[in-house]
Amino acid sequence: MDFLHLLLYASIGGIIPCLFWLVFWLRETREHPEPPRTVLACFVAGMLTTVLVIPLQYLVTHVFESYSTEALTVWAFLEEIIKFAACWFVVLRRHKDHAPIDIVIYMITIALGFAALENTLYLLTPLYDGNIIDTLMTGNIRFIGSTLLHTVASSVIGVFLAFAYYKQPHLKEEYGFIGIFIAGVLHTLFNFLILSESGAQAFLAFVSVWLLVIVLIVTLEKVKTITNPININTSSN
Repeated sequence: MDFLHLLLYASIGGIIPCLFWLVFWLRETREHPEPPRTVLACFVAGMLTTVLVIPLQYLVTHVFESYSTEALTVWAFLEEIIKFAACWFVVLRRHKDHAPIDIVIYMITIALGFAALENTLYLLTPLYDGNIIDTLMTGNIRFIGSTLLHTVASSVIGVFLAFAYYKQPHLKEEYGFIGIFIAGVLHTLFNFLILSESGAQAFLAFVSVWLLVIVLIVTLEKVKTITNPININTSSN
């Protein structure tokens, strides 16, 4: 198989599932949809963050032993911080978000873009070796596990920023830091569980991620109800 076909098949297996999830989450704001160009920009930005994260994670291995507690923790926090930075650069700093829920959706879109390229890279090796079974298993595992982990972790940051949307600037910063911290912790815990030699711990990781997805869906309904308290007070007067 030549490189172009290899890249094409890996891209299909890595990107298409993430687009499926993107459509699923975009339906949460179908009554007031985000601009398609902004969504596309976030998705592409998420893919580009993967290119930035990989060499940084490689540098971490020169400081800490690969897959050590320290390395896994730094890797996780690097990913969450850089994904947030991408969202801030593409959307948040330009004030394109017109409702609290939009921040969550944009963070999810960034995460799915990141996962799309990461999944593609993971699929290259088994495809190159001609191992179709390993390719399918890798794709399925990342579809139901790692992709959702990226989604949930980044959405935590978005949710905290959404609840701070109408608060004072210093509180927005505090909420943002807390969101990034929790996202990094969740990501680190998932890494520990999924890389464990225990099948039970790996299973626990996947179950936990799916439970968090349910929590996210419920939380999004709460985020949709966030309104400007100034408007509420004005209307009540």
